[in-house]
Amino acid sequence: MFKKSLAVLILSFAPVAAHAAPAVGDMVGTGPEEAKAALARAGCTVREFAAEDGKIEAKCTDASNALLEVYIDPKSGKITKVKSGD
Repeated sequence: MFKKSLAVLILSFAPVAAHAAPAVGDMVGTGPEEAKAALARAGCTVREFAAEDGKIEAKCTDASNALLEVYIDPKSGKITKVKSGD
């Protein structure tokens, strides 16, 4: 009984971990290395940074290899927008 309960408990958390992604309001920092490390912890592998409309745009891929565009406020270091890449 204990093994079955443990298995159910572990599997119930699996979908949450699989969908980890950066979110609006997350603090990632203002420097490229700091932001890259924070985004990696959130499940996003940064491919490049660019400046766009006064924000820092990080183009990255998530665990399922989907392209994401993460916009970071350069003053606060917080994510302001996350969108699926085209």
